[in-house]
Amino acid sequence: MTDRHPESEARMVDVTAKEVTVREATAGALVRMSSTTRDLVLERKLEKGNALEVARIAGIMAAKKTAELIPLCHPLPLGAVDVTLEPVGDGIEVIARVRTTERTGVEMEALTAVAVAGLTIYDMVKGTERRVEVTDIRLLRKSGGRSGLWVRPDG
Repeated sequence: MTDRHPESEARMVDVTAKEVTVREATAGALVRMSSTTRDLVLERKLEKGNALEVARIAGIMAAKKTAELIPLCHPLPLGAVDVTLEPVGDGIEVIARVRTTERTGVEMEALTAVAVAGLTIYDMVKGTERRVEVTDIRLLRKSGGRSGLWVRPDG
């Protein structure tokens, strides 16, 4: 028999009393790769096809499945999910913006979207380059609810 410690047990936070407001979160990730591989992605010349479009759709789908992947996340009806992928010097920057009108925020949905979009790019290019990295997964901005606007201080 194990000793139970209810105060330390994992549980879903009760958000019933929270105010329903428009909630928005923006997250980012970086998929680092060589410029040669990045150019193949941009030119749509990968063996697997258009990595950017596949990653964009994967990110949207992942945001919608967040509560199934993260055990204590509330399932939320999402009003909008936008995933953008832009070339940068050392790879592809992934940005996801998620919106809802609910009692809790959508930070986890935005973070899940960029993580899965980044992993999808990895999958699409791994046959071309093994040194690809998915890095810098981070919340960039959130708004709504009691805490209001938060913007990452380092941009």
